[in-house]
Formats: sequence, structure tokens, C-alpha cells
Amino acid sequence: MDPQPLAGRTIAVPETRELEVFAAMLERRGASVVRCPLVAIRDAPDPAPVLAFARAFAGGSCDDLILTTGEGLRRILACIERHEPQLRAGFLEALARVRRITRGPKPARALRELGLKPDLPAPTPTTAGVIAALGGLDLKDRRVGVQLYGTEPNTPLVEFLERAGATVRCVAPYVYADAADAAAVQGLIARLSAGEVDAIAFTSTPQVERLFAVAPAATVCAALGQTLVAAVGPVVAGALERHGVSARLMPEESFFLKPLTTVLEEALGART
Repeated sequence: MDPQPLAGRTIAVPETRELEVFAAMLERRGASVVRCPLVAIRDAPDPAPVLAFARAFAGGSCDDLILTTGEGLRRILACIERHEPQLRAGFLEALARVRRITRGPKPARALRELGLKPDLPAPTPTTAGVIAALGGLDLKDRRVGVQLYGTEPNTPLVEFLERAGATVRCVAPYVYADAADAAAVQGLIARLSAGEVDAIAFTSTPQVERLFAVAPAATVCAALGQTLVAAVGPVVAGALERHGVSARLMPEESFFLKPLTTVLEEALGART
């Protein structure tokens, strides 16, 4: 078995939070990694709404909690630790008590870090998957907390819950911001256009949106057409599809960095 199946390959990584973890996985396999974090994840600029949600939640305001990202749960807890640490115990007690619904493996992993597990994991890690998981349940008069990803209001999910008779309380514990400056992103697009990059691996929807915000859509699509486009999962693949780009690589089941690395290895290691 080749210990460095990606030797001679150049892979662009727009990941931010786990950039070095992902880069190290690829570099151990021989790849040259172009680091270009496209977005940064930051705490909500005003902690007051997050704390208000946490206080109400600890006080028994929710019967169910929908966790859309692992980052969201961790940011809620971090906000509590910084501003109102005495709230942590009550919040965790309520978290153990409510029905926990997760959208994908990352919020499930965040729960496991706390000694908990999902009660109702979505069959696919998408909003549609969450709705499908809840579709056969009686939600009338249920009080449902929804952890949002970024400032995206997730209107389809909220409207589904409200039509089903639930009362919805949302919390947005973090926001997305630009990471690399526009010049650095333009440089990445230029390298893609020149055919200098064998693959680009997207791990979140905001990365896709940032790339298309920096240059005309036709330019970005043409640049991505010169490389192998990989997505960590169906949500990211869907974001690419909305811009007219097909993700040619995606893990089949587990939507993590390691399976994404494996599919890149299988595809690029086999190319001559």
C-alpha cells in the first residue's frame, strides 16, 4: 500500500475551524495543501439573546431541542461559561431532560462530549432530514428550541414546526465572517483557473457562498471546472448545486473530514 497516495497532488482547503487537522490528514498522505480559510466562525456579537435562551431553557421552556450543528451547542455553553457560569448546571440538566433532535453527526458528537446522545437523529444531515424525522410525530403544543447555524433563520424548519402546532424558540449562538481577505480568495480562484489545483474540498455552505461573493459567478464556475470539487456532505453539495457546480466527490455515509480525506485519496491516488 502506498504510504503517500496523494504525493504530487495539490488540494485547496477552505476550512477554518479544523484547518490544520484537515491539512495534516492530507499532508500525511503526501498532498501539497493550499490553505485558504474562506470564513471565520465568531460568537454572536450580542450575548444577551443567547443567555436569554439559555436561562429560559434551563427553566424548562422547551420540550424538544433541535441541534443543527455541533458548533452551536459548544458556543452556547461557551457563552454561559463567560457570562453566567452558574447557569451551566441548570442548562445541562435541561439538556438531559428534553428530547434531543440532531441534524447530522457533528451535533451528535457534541452531545457525546457531554455524556448524552440524540433521541432522534435525522436520517440525512439536512433540514429536510430533520423535518422527515419529525414528520410522523405529534408536535401539537410542543415547545421546541431550534439552534440556528449562523444567522440563517431556517424558515422551512420553523414554518414546518409552527404548522404542526409547536411553539418555536430560536437561538443563534454564532455568526459567520470573512476570514481570508478578498485578494487571497482571488489568488485561490486564479490558481484554480490555471489548473494548478487538483482538488478543492468544501466543508461548509458559507465557504461556497464566500467564494461566489468575491468574483462573478461565471468566473468562479469556470475556475471550479478546472479542478475536482469535493463536498463533505449533501448540504454543502446542495449549496454548490445551487450555483451550478456539481460536487464530484462526497463521502457516502459519514460526513466528516476523515471520510472526505478517504474519497480524495481514492480519486486522486488512482489518477495518472
